[in-house]
Amino acid sequence: MAISYSLDLVTPLTSLEVAQKLNEVARSLRLLDASATETPDTLLGVGTVTAYGTWIRVVTAKPLPWGDPMIGGRAFAATVSVVFRLDKEADISAQQDAIVRLATGLLSQVSGDAALHVDYEDVWLLRQGGDLSLSERSDFWPAHRLVGLASPYRRQDHEFLFPEDD
Repeated sequence: MAISYSLDLVTPLTSLEVAQKLNEVARSLRLLDASATETPDTLLGVGTVTAYGTWIRVVTAKPLPWGDPMIGGRAFAATVSVVFRLDKEADISAQQDAIVRLATGLLSQVSGDAALHVDYEDVWLLRQGGDLSLSERSDFWPAHRLVGLASPYRRQDHEFLFPEDD
């Protein structure tokens, strides 16, 4: 079974605009081959694979059938999602490093709330109202991942709560 991470965004930008910004970030970080022909349309369609083997795709978020979750005490209705699917044959830690670099790079370009998570269970980071918080788990955020963060952050664990959890 593939492991997938999602960067859910609540942003006024369209999926295409997010894909354009993600393409720029990935190229600036050299996570896509310089000669690659991938375009933002590729990210919206079939997706693309990073230099570390992680498949990425940008999608318009659809309402969840069970309702919008709450996180950090507020409703969280994503408008755009970036999906990262790990290559189980490649170095997982290097792929996670790349996901963090892509996610934080994209957050520097895209306004609004955001959550990087695995299946709505393990929340790696949350940005709400411009405030960035990272999970307290050191296996998610070892020192080498923290060094690359440009914006101020605090450490706090978060979890999604769904309407049936009330």
